[in-house]
Amino acid sequence: MGKRAGEFVRLSVSDGTTMAAYAARPAGEGPHPGLLVFQEAFGVNAHIRDVTERFAREGYTAIAPELFHRTGPGFEGAYDDFESTRVHTGALDNADLEADIRAAYDWLRNDTATDGKRILSVGFCMGGRVSFLANSLLPLAASASFYGARIAPANLDRVALVHAPMLFFWGGLDRHITPDVVAAVTGAFRSAGKPFISVEFSDADHGFFCNARGSYNAQAAAEAWSLLVTFFREHGGADSDPRS
Repeated sequence: MGKRAGEFVRLSVSDGTTMAAYAARPAGEGPHPGLLVFQEAFGVNAHIRDVTERFAREGYTAIAPELFHRTGPGFEGAYDDFESTRVHTGALDNADLEADIRAAYDWLRNDTATDGKRILSVGFCMGGRVSFLANSLLPLAASASFYGARIAPANLDRVALVHAPMLFFWGGLDRHITPDVVAAVTGAFRSAGKPFISVEFSDADHGFFCNARGSYNAQAAAEAWSLLVTFFREHGGADSDPRS
């Protein structure tokens, strides 16, 4: 499926701020399912824009909001300079994130070519946590989280609020998100009776999906992408029957 060129759009946030977001649309009139794409700590950079466009080619109206718009509009950090991201990640709290999530969600719902009843989310590292938070906040159709940081222990109370099935991807070599953290997340979902799938790539490290990082694992990334596309399709995403 083709797509139109991506572009930055401006969104009004409920706290009075203005947020840029990168949006990419499929070709054709639609209605298309919508997708929230949540960034790593390194901003809505070339990689996140590319992921957003990949989803547009799959048939989604996809939007990636700049979550650092309060402290660093347009920020794009280098993958070997994590220290530069701390001022931005440290300034974000859940109230800020919830306002940003809602602004991007409302943009999708108000888009005439998007099916507002079929909106999903995906996020990477920091964005993996944001995707989980979005699922606890909004009536999404499904959500996915790649190596989501700080879901546990700080946000496990949100598991009871989750609306839709979650797909988690983890790297078995990840020293940042250790097996006990993964167990805490999946255990909380199991205890709450919330549907989830948890996939570990034993030979993959943190950030394995990003082809701009040294930890990129091409095989794990390709397999994760295939699983993700199928998971979304089975839960109201592109190529699914919206009447079912």
